[in-house]
Amino acid sequence: MTAGKKDVYTIFSKVHSDRNVYPSAGVLFVHVLEREYFKGEFPPYPKPGEISNDPITFNTNLMGYPDRPGWLRYIQRTPYSDGVLYGSPTAENVGKPTVIEITAYNRRTFETARHNLIINIMSAEDFPLPYQAEFFIKNMNVEEMLASEVLGDFLGAVKNVWQPERLNAINITSALDRGGRVPLPINDMKEGVYVMVGADVPFSSCLREVENPQNQLRCSQEMEPVITCDKKFRTQFYIDWCKISLVDRTKQVSTYQEVIRGEGILPDGGEYKPPSDSLKSRDYYTDFLVTLAVPSAVALVLFLILAYIMCCRREGVEKRNMQTPDIQLVHHSAIQKSTKELRDMSKNREIAWPLSTLPVFHPVTGEIIPPLHTDNYESTNMPLMQTQQNLPHQTQIPQQQTTGKWYS
Repeated sequence: MTAGKKDVYTIFSKVHSDRNVYPSAGVLFVHVLEREYFKGEFPPYPKPGEISNDPITFNTNLMGYPDRPGWLRYIQRTPYSDGVLYGSPTAENVGKPTVIEITAYNRRTFETARHNLIINIMSAEDFPLPYQAEFFIKNMNVEEMLASEVLGDFLGAVKNVWQPERLNAINITSALDRGGRVPLPINDMKEGVYVMVGADVPFSSCLREVENPQNQLRCSQEMEPVITCDKKFRTQFYIDWCKISLVDRTKQVSTYQEVIRGEGILPDGGEYKPPSDSLKSRDYYTDFLVTLAVPSAVALVLFLILAYIMCCRREGVEKRNMQTPDIQLVHHSAIQKSTKELRDMSKNREIAWPLSTLPVFHPVTGEIIPPLHTDNYESTNMPLMQTQQNLPHQTQIPQQQTTGKWYS
């Protein structure tokens, strides 16, 4: 199917089961995967006149491979919109049938349907076209630009400006694939799309206006250049003229240079030959012994040296005591004896009273005073504070009466 007038060639097709399509090399190919067609493939099958709106997604790949060919792209914005296969076939694939497996998934019932698309790439006349121009359209997304009506309108506007005899759409690329940023979801902003077209006549003076010094200066200052034919696009397409690319293939010089091997370039070693299955098995027993035995032996020697130092080189308690002053040994012995006594007291509270409660001398008379408590006195029944009473051998403190006389 052609887009625009008869001399504008862009191939479109509708989805059908195991369909053959015949795109031309170097000409934009667009194939629409319609949800309406696949709705009848999923049970329960809708009745005539019944409307179903199940979410459907598509997966496309080259038969026998996990992905599509490099020249073929796919886009589907939401599960409720149609999918689109698009791209520009290359001359290397001319005459080779390309089978694309299309798998449709019903996201509500989880049913699947599969069809094959057989792409037979044909050689195009005057391929490639000698004059190619790439436009960047700011107010379009790629799926909007792939619509036959929109693409036809754009090619018609280009033809009015360029006036060629042959005009083809060569390729369409989303700005996101060129490193563009995802636009903010405000003011109906678009991602932008690059559209490359080719013609058989040189570029018009209007297209070359962007190359004059004044417009180049305005582009460097991030200002819009002055293009006289911009009004022919402005009604529907907002073109960034600073990003237009004009390629004249008739003036391109071959850049092929013979590779001179020298320093830094390895010689061609031919194809890689993997090792055969007849290789001899390798014995790792020696490696295992070296890896495990040597560290173990070193660890054992170090352990023996440490054990000798800790156990066989001790000087002993007697030698330590001989080198220690007597007064320090006495203090140490007293501390140990007191510690032992306190530990024994904590185990049994009914043992003899400690040395601090043995008879002491009366501070006044000088007589020996027995302990306040006998040996069989239960300390658990001892009150926290002694009552004020005259105990035997207790010194009485004289008290003063209110009459001013002293008595005892």
